[in-house]
Amino acid sequence: MSRLEELIKGYCPKGVDYTDLEEVCTIGKGVQFNKTDMADEGTYPVINGGINPSGYIEQYNQDENTITISQGGASAGYVNWQETKFWAGAHCYVLKPKANLLNRYLFHFVKSQEYKLQECQYGAGIPALAKNTVATLQIPVPPIEVQREIVRILDNFTELTAELTAELTARKKQYEYYREQLLSYDESVIKVKIGEICDVFTGGESPQDCIKSNVPDAEHPYAVWGNGKDVYGYSGTYRIDKDAVVISSIGANTGSVYFHKAFFTPIIRLKVIVPKDASLDMRFLYHAMSATKIESKSSSVPNMNAAEIKALLLPLPNIDEQRRTAGILDKFEAICSDLNIGLPAEIEARQKQYEYYRDKLLSFKEISKE
Repeated sequence: MSRLEELIKGYCPKGVDYTDLEEVCTIGKGVQFNKTDMADEGTYPVINGGINPSGYIEQYNQDENTITISQGGASAGYVNWQETKFWAGAHCYVLKPKANLLNRYLFHFVKSQEYKLQECQYGAGIPALAKNTVATLQIPVPPIEVQREIVRILDNFTELTAELTAELTARKKQYEYYREQLLSYDESVIKVKIGEICDVFTGGESPQDCIKSNVPDAEHPYAVWGNGKDVYGYSGTYRIDKDAVVISSIGANTGSVYFHKAFFTPIIRLKVIVPKDASLDMRFLYHAMSATKIESKSSSVPNMNAAEIKALLLPLPNIDEQRRTAGILDKFEAICSDLNIGLPAEIEARQKQYEYYRDKLLSFKEISKE
């Protein structure tokens, strides 16, 4: 019998109480901070509706080791653990446990409900998450001794994943360093606007025959991309018949650059970039665009239009140099990004293992209300 089984047998053999989340923790919202007053670097991150910080400032309104949930935007429902002091913005819920509930136990539980929260997004324009959706989550509340053992087990998984992620981050920084070095040309290499050497398309509506599936079939072999990173579904038709670079052009991921093999269909959130002729290598274009700082000028919902992308400058060495540079950077990227080898595969396996045990450990028999 495991230590946890012994604790459950000793402290709650008949089950545990389930209660609304709002009964055992406070659920607050942050205070909006003007984006123009933020910096790209600083002491305290500003946490809002996205997965990553909106920026950095020199003051904070929340302490470290605090649970946050994105309230608005495409990432509404995303659950995070803030390790440092931070500024909670207006599109961020802050959760703090009351008596008889451990902070890390609360985090592991809410993280297990993340997919439910994201499914509860509402609004035709900017997605949002209602406070009541969070407040009415049913959380099992075992005795503190049981909570503490569950936290110990689950934290072991997350600590190992964090170590692997830190190593992967170091490799990505190495890739970015070499990318910057390889793409830093002297004045002998001209810079041209994207619009002069590439066609830029905006994605359209989802095809009528699109199926919401993660697996293609004989009738629906072509991927439909919604944000550049994740497959939205599959269709029997396609719009782009060649390899292309795509940029997420609206929402929290605005400016993120991806490479897609032919054939595929982009929906309206994406801008597609295709070279006009053979003087530009596609993989060189991808790496050069990835190294380009692409920012939204909007102060509300981040977005980019085709004209802004066409105005971006790109170094243009001869085609042999482009291919040489792209080949070197492809090898670095493969180490960092290929989910079939190395650290990314190990991180993915550990994450699945954590999620499996988390769901099992947080499933308790409920005490009868009768």
